[in-house]
Amino acid sequence: MADLTDRFGTMVFSEDVMKKWLPKDVYKKLAGTIEEGKPLDLDVANAVAHAMKEWAIAHGATHYAHWFQPLSGITSEKHDSFLEPNHDGTAITKFSGKALIKGEPDASSFPNGGLRATFEARGYTAWDATSPAFIKDDVLCIPTAFCSYTGEALDKKTPLLRSMTALDEQAKRVLALFGKHPKRVVPSVGDEQEYFLIKKDAYRKRRDLVICGRTLFGAAPCKGQELEEHYFGAIRPTVSAYMKDLDNELWALGIPAKTKHNEVAPCQHELAPVYSELNEAVDNNLLMMEKMKLIASRHDLVCLLHEKPFEGINGSGKHNNWSLGTADENLLEPGDTPLENLQFVVFLTAVIEAVDKYQDLLRASVASCGNDHRLGANEAPPAIMSIFLGDQLTEVVEMLMDGEASVHATTDTLTFGTVLLPNLEQDNTDRNRTSPFAFTGNKFEFRAVGSEANVSDANLVLDCAVAQALRDFADALEGTPEDDFQEAALAYCAEHLREHRRILFSGDGYSEAWEKEAESRGLCNFRTAADALPAFVAEKNLALFQELGVLSEAEAVCRYEVKLEKYNKLMNIEATTMIREARRTYRPVITAYATKVAKGLEAIRAAGAEAAMQCEQNTLNKLCNGITDINEAIKALDAVHVKAESMADGQEQANCYAHEVAPAMADLRAAVDAMEEIVAADYWPVPTYDDVLFYV
Repeated sequence: MADLTDRFGTMVFSEDVMKKWLPKDVYKKLAGTIEEGKPLDLDVANAVAHAMKEWAIAHGATHYAHWFQPLSGITSEKHDSFLEPNHDGTAITKFSGKALIKGEPDASSFPNGGLRATFEARGYTAWDATSPAFIKDDVLCIPTAFCSYTGEALDKKTPLLRSMTALDEQAKRVLALFGKHPKRVVPSVGDEQEYFLIKKDAYRKRRDLVICGRTLFGAAPCKGQELEEHYFGAIRPTVSAYMKDLDNELWALGIPAKTKHNEVAPCQHELAPVYSELNEAVDNNLLMMEKMKLIASRHDLVCLLHEKPFEGINGSGKHNNWSLGTADENLLEPGDTPLENLQFVVFLTAVIEAVDKYQDLLRASVASCGNDHRLGANEAPPAIMSIFLGDQLTEVVEMLMDGEASVHATTDTLTFGTVLLPNLEQDNTDRNRTSPFAFTGNKFEFRAVGSEANVSDANLVLDCAVAQALRDFADALEGTPEDDFQEAALAYCAEHLREHRRILFSGDGYSEAWEKEAESRGLCNFRTAADALPAFVAEKNLALFQELGVLSEAEAVCRYEVKLEKYNKLMNIEATTMIREARRTYRPVITAYATKVAKGLEAIRAAGAEAAMQCEQNTLNKLCNGITDINEAIKALDAVHVKAESMADGQEQANCYAHEVAPAMADLRAAVDAMEEIVAADYWPVPTYDDVLFYV
């Protein structure tokens, strides 16, 4: 086991490494910056930079980079060498505190949503000391924030850190009412990352996978996931070798990869890390996705992170397990005393209120072109936001709402002074696979996040929404006499739970009955990203961001514009690819096969065997009709695609893509897929689902 533990964090400038490489006084000052947000003076920065450089070079690094998260959702880096040439032809190594703290990448080509003009190229990166530096591919990577010349956030990290600050401030106000004064209250996240692994050779032969990340065509395989034999099944040697390499690289980067297993669909798998503080968890997940793709290539595999690479089987999500805590306790876990259990109910109420009040914003936070294909099907949660609490906790909440909290739900009870409620033990809830937001013991699992997403978006919204709910509680209860506090707090929770009870649902989220019931409850049902994204600029949501100091109106609008633009670009790419593939790859092959069948019929009939050829005649008729259907579908898709491309307004364009182009794409796919069932296998131009899904 010593060898295993020795592998962990070897490429991270961690707290343990800092203690070894930094002078004690420097480490103490840096710790103050990391833990309490104290300013970092240049002398300390110079000392830290020198130690980082020496440590990095000792571990093989030759360059450094400010590693940041532009609004594209992925990570970016520009590598600079540690080498500085001398006049005599020699060189020294150099890395200053100024270079550590601040970088200046050209910001002109990053998404900006109208925050800056193309000719305004200057942007800055700033060191995030709360997320440790690491070595990747012989480069010292320094996690940084990214902003424009005028100070607006052009990245995912900056507003996430602001949301964590807002949540920390409001949670500490609430805890102070319970006589507690922690240094920090921090959201923790564990993201279960789902993905597909397929053979590189099959991937290269499918232009739709290469360009779009998903199959635009493809008939259902002979066998899908109906036998339920892949989930938790024995991991095949090729996949196991990949997973071992991935574990080793992630462990070296300090990423606590914990659980790995086969998922439900063929070729689908999952990797789950141990929980980390939110900011670090986001960085870790981005690194994890990068490594998953790179390491797959070494094993002659391709890692697909698209939310729905294959139609008709499960898509991939990133189950975002969110909790809130201090150094001493998880605030979403019941305690041992009446006061601690009241505290749990207060924080539970805040989450329920937050999800209901900002359900539209939460839906928008997970909206994407890829997630449109996943939500609401094959074990993915629906697009309607709701909360699943489990039977026992639901009973507790209903008792509180109905003023009947003295009713015993179980033989084991905990007391709220004069009020009796059921004893809540960890993991006392069942799992509801159709719920987008489920309580699972001492955390909430936000299951609607897509597998390819940067999870900062969803967590930023969740942090803000919960922070506001906690702020409202603190505003209402601060100044309440100590003797009256518990009764007043319980009454506040009961009132707010009643106001937001519509968001609670324990049934089948896939059913038509729930869709109708959700509508009657007044819940949002945004089926597509085009429908959901305007929530970013809804008046109440802009107010939320601004009141908490997380996003200015311009920064929020920017994010809406960037997401909208990305959606439109991806839809354009998919429609273009589909039309070209149908015309240049599929239709010629189908026509060639129809010609072969026709010539065969003609030759056999000439030999006088007319009666035996009815089946072949039927096949020819289907092929000819299919070609006609494909031609008509291409024409229809081409027309609405041209219409969408001509639109100047981004939201109108997105609406057209979602509600006109996407259905036309589905029609073309259906026409082509029908021919796959008829055309001879040696004619079909690309690997089929049967070829792709069962040979890893």
